Amino acid sequence: MLIIFYIRKFSFNLLEHILNTIEVFARPYKEIIMISEKQHDAYLLRIKDLLKVVNNSTPADDPRNIELGKISVLVAEYQEEHFPIGVPALVDVIKLRMEEKGLKQKDLAELLGTTTSRISEYIRGKREITLHMAKQIHKKLDIDASIILQ
Repeated sequence: MLIIFYIRKFSFNLLEHILNTIEVFARPYKEIIMISEKQHDAYLLRIKDLLKVVNNSTPADDPRNIELGKISVLVAEYQEEHFPIGVPALVDVIKLRMEEKGLKQKDLAELLGTTTSRISEYIRGKREITLHMAKQIHKKLDIDASIILQ
């Protein structure tokens, strides 16, 4: 989780560079190397230090860039194992979409072709979403089917 905090402090270009580096370096290091929590914390600090000197213009063969790539993969694997991020609940995604699009329950009901009370029941978990409504949600709110079907 801390790596996300550190990454947010840097520009989007640098973040893109880091992600590309992780992708490039992840391929040769497919074997999983288990690290301890203590190593994880030390690697986070090292990543923080490396991010101060590695940028988009740093050559791919620079030792610091290579080190950043390798330990970033190790940290990412550790975090995926110990801090998994699950699929969000459909209700939470619907609420997020409503907020993003500036929709109230009444607006959402009109968009999906149902009543405001039915939308309220879905959001409060009082009613299961029908197949027809799931299709509408997918189509009109652009919510991934894997979230709807969970």
